This record gives sequence, structure tokens and C-alpha cells, in this order.
Amino acid sequence: MDIPMILTKRYEGSEWTLKGDNYSGLTWLSDTPKPTAEELQAEWAQVEYETACDRVEVDRQVAYRETADPIFFEFQRGDMLEQDWLDAVEAVKVAHPYPVDPSTVVPEPEIVPEIVVDEVVEDGA
Repeated sequence: MDIPMILTKRYEGSEWTLKGDNYSGLTWLSDTPKPTAEELQAEWAQVEYETACDRVEVDRQVAYRETADPIFFEFQRGDMLEQDWLDAVEAVKVAHPYPVDPSTVVPEPEIVPEIVVDEVVEDGA
């Protein structure tokens, strides 16, 4: 868990210091209540997801400028087909996919193996 990242994104404007990278090193300087370690941990997956999405956006913008935009301008001049440009845009999206939003992940049900007991049948004869 990245405590500074969580505090920066979820407690904007709050003042704090952190010695080391553990919750025990967090000194809360704001008038608002200090978040608990459990509250920070609960925010971590979503903050990590949002940060990864931000990186994807930046990476896509760079890739669009380098690959798809030149093809778009050639398409505008009539030197390339629109489909060439659309294919370049799709290639950027495939190369830089968004991560899975943890709030949409449904945990798979636990599969408990069935216990089969062999029956012993005694012959009464």
C-alpha cells in the first residue's frame, strides 16, 4: 500500500508527515480526523487503479501522437484510407489497455470438493 499516494488522492488539502512507509510513521497535522490504517487499506485498490488509468491515458496520448495522428493527417489529405487511421487508433488501445476496475470484480465462488463416501453393502445371505 502506498500511503502517500492514498493521502494525496483521497485527503487532498490535509497536512501530514510520514516517517518510513508504515502507518505507524504517519503524523496527522490537520484538524480533520486521522484516517485509520483500515480506511487507507480499503482505499488502496481503487487509488492504485486510478493511478494506473492515469498512466494509460498518458501512454495513449504519446502513442496517438507518434502513430495514429500522422496517419490521420495523411487520411485528411487523401493519401491514406480512414480505415488505416482507425486501425492505428485501435492498435494504440490494444497496446495500452486499461486495467480492470477492482470495484467491478466479482469474486469467484469458493468451490468445495464433494466428498464421496463409498457405501459398503453387506450381503445378508
